[in-house]
Amino acid sequence: MKPFGFFSTATLALLLGIGTSAYAQDRHEQGGDHEQQGKPAEGEQHRVSEPQRQEQRGQREDTRSRQVNQERPQPQRAQQQRVPRQRGNDHAARRPEGRRIVQSAWRQHRAQSWRTEHRTWQQRGGYDGYRIPDDHFRGYFGPRHGFRIYGLPYLVTNGYPRFQYRGYWFSPVDPWPEYWASNWYDTDDVYINYVDDGYYLYNRGYPRVAIAINISL
Repeated sequence: MKPFGFFSTATLALLLGIGTSAYAQDRHEQGGDHEQQGKPAEGEQHRVSEPQRQEQRGQREDTRSRQVNQERPQPQRAQQQRVPRQRGNDHAARRPEGRRIVQSAWRQHRAQSWRTEHRTWQQRGGYDGYRIPDDHFRGYFGPRHGFRIYGLPYLVTNGYPRFQYRGYWFSPVDPWPEYWASNWYDTDDVYINYVDDGYYLYNRGYPRVAIAINISL
């Protein structure tokens, strides 16, 4: 009876062990199935829909475009700002400060002996400044079209006076005669004429005196 009991006990233990192992393995496989169900299939987790792909592509292109624009040298702005110069007009020329500027600029170019100091355009090598169109010159310049410099827009550049008339800037390059009135540019009638391939400023009070003058826009 004892051997049979021992054998029965051993057999029972063996059967219990096999059942427990099978039950544990079955639980493990079921758990693995649950984990596999919770995770996306391989390849699906990296799958992106077409709209998302286009959106990402557009973002990458925008980023590259911004980088290229940042690296591209920006064109420098044209330096169009002019050096400030002493500028006047009808009102500024009548103010005390404007009057002093005008008077100082003109007086600095008064001749000591005009006959020996002045030179014609031929003596200067010929006129090389701007030339007024013939039809415009005949309509606004010449002996019949006098004016006064007083009140016209003016510039003082490097101590030389310039005035604007009919859209042109006139710059005397000759000194003015010492026997003219000290304020002739305020009181005397003048005109611009074209003689011997050059432009000259004339004073109606001294029609034989021609002051070489340069013209610019």
